[in-house]
Amino acid sequence: MDHIQNLSRENLLKLIDVYAKNWLAHDGCWFLAAEEKYGMETAMELDAKSWERFAVSEARRIMQTFAIPSDGGLKALEQAFQYRLYAAINKQEIEWPDENTLIFRMVECRVQKTRRQKNLPDFPCKQVGIIEFSQFAKTVDKRIKTKCIACPPDKSRDFFCAWEFTLD
Repeated sequence: MDHIQNLSRENLLKLIDVYAKNWLAHDGCWFLAAEEKYGMETAMELDAKSWERFAVSEARRIMQTFAIPSDGGLKALEQAFQYRLYAAINKQEIEWPDENTLIFRMVECRVQKTRRQKNLPDFPCKQVGIIEFSQFAKTVDKRIKTKCIACPPDKSRDFFCAWEFTLD
């Protein structure tokens, strides 16, 4: 680990980028292997179960590492979103229509962008996304409700997916 601790800021940022891309590549490889062996329907079921668990784990680690308080509301969720692995490789934005509503948009999604470059249809991630974003938000604050605004296979113009979070 000494070699990592001695890296310059520039190289640490490069390392974060590599780690995030490797994580995403592993997720994709795992999914393709499951799809090849079991078919799309079972692969999607397994993917949903995996994201249900990972989202909770990721949120807990972020909260612990960056001292984000449990039940800290939408402000805590906004802070936690900044530290997700996605944040290192996807362009995302947050909007506050009012103090009880946070809108999260994935403006650039590496997975969907790559699929489009290969002339493949968007990956239909909505059902898995509902589980993933709901679990992440509930881990930050159990009072937060999650609503999908749009996510593939839904069509959208200015973003790949968007989610609304409100306090119960």
